[in-house]
Amino acid sequence: MKDLSSKELKNLLAPCGLYCGVCGIYYATKNNNDKLRKKLAKAYWCKKSSINCNGCLSDNRFFFCKTCKIRNCVMEKKISGCHECDDFPCKFIEQYPYNLAKEYMLISTQVRRNLRNDELWIRWEEENWKCKNCGEITFRGAKRCPKCKEEIKSPAIIL
Repeated sequence: MKDLSSKELKNLLAPCGLYCGVCGIYYATKNNNDKLRKKLAKAYWCKKSSINCNGCLSDNRFFFCKTCKIRNCVMEKKISGCHECDDFPCKFIEQYPYNLAKEYMLISTQVRRNLRNDELWIRWEEENWKCKNCGEITFRGAKRCPKCKEEIKSPAIIL
């Protein structure tokens, strides 16, 4: 894991609880993976060139993240994430359009709140999406490891 003080890593600390370091769009960007970009573009009904992001808190955000109500709410409240908010879970989480992502938000935000330490939260997130065969940090929703092609089992979210 990179130094938590690095700007690159701080850009990945998504306020909603969906750690960007294990996001498919970030993974495709970081690894310049055009095959994954094509699959994601189909899933998000957008052009392959739109699959480009350096994290929710960066200046280079995926179009969906540019208009995220959760991110905007956290910025307005001047807190680092939903894990610090007394209103969690709020209407923005409850009305999030992707149910699977919403499930992960609810779990991950609670874990981040309980751990009270971003470094431990990142380790928890990465461990959940690490290929058990080769150790590659994959991404939420990966079916196979992009590196060794081993099947990735959805994590039994470890608390």
